Amino acid sequence: MSSSPTPPTVPPRTPAVIFDLDGTLVDSEPHYYEAGRRTLERYGVTGYTWEEHSRFIGVGTRETLEALRERYALDVSVDELLAVKNRHYLELTGSGTAVFPRMRSFVERLHTAGHRLAVASGSSRAAIEAALAATGLSALLPVYVSAEEVGRGKPEPDVFLAAARLLGTDPADCVVVEDAAPGVEAARRAGMRCIAVPYAADAGRRGPDPSAFASAGLVFPGGQDEFDAGAAYAWTTGGG
Repeated sequence: MSSSPTPPTVPPRTPAVIFDLDGTLVDSEPHYYEAGRRTLERYGVTGYTWEEHSRFIGVGTRETLEALRERYALDVSVDELLAVKNRHYLELTGSGTAVFPRMRSFVERLHTAGHRLAVASGSSRAAIEAALAATGLSALLPVYVSAEEVGRGKPEPDVFLAAARLLGTDPADCVVVEDAAPGVEAARRAGMRCIAVPYAADAGRRGPDPSAFASAGLVFPGGQDEFDAGAAYAWTTGGG
């Protein structure tokens, strides 16, 4: 009696994985809020709240400052605001930046398995370097693209497409990990699969807006507290 042939083992996929930085890999939003508050205070704007800051989570730093400059009718260039905010942010980052432990485990697992990895952020290059160095992630994530190197910020796809080019891979073979709706939309426009881990500001008592993350292939509605590195890895390598 003959037996049925054993089906061949299908090797896991090794797509490139592109991480957003702030709110996804590291909890830097408190630093960005404080840096923004100090910057506005320098130009006479007081009472800047976390609630107001949270509206800009996921939006590039330049785009955020352009909106604030217009809102408060500041008689100062965006470039000057950007330089002042970056100085404050770098000072705060040097005093300590927290990396999300479950996300670190995910990065380590991907790195060990040989996936090409990158960071694509709306922050400045100096801010990215500082955050990666402060958290010890720089050795695992040596490739990164900042807002300074692309023409448009998220939700436009420029930063993700630039990261794919640096990694030498097709956008269709990339997975993006994001915490905010503009980044999820940028991934969709780039033609990349996406894992959404809503930042605490979106995953708190209100719960994330389902429509904002609808295009992501895998969503952890509870944010970092719900994120599962094993499940994320299985989805990433299994094709979604």
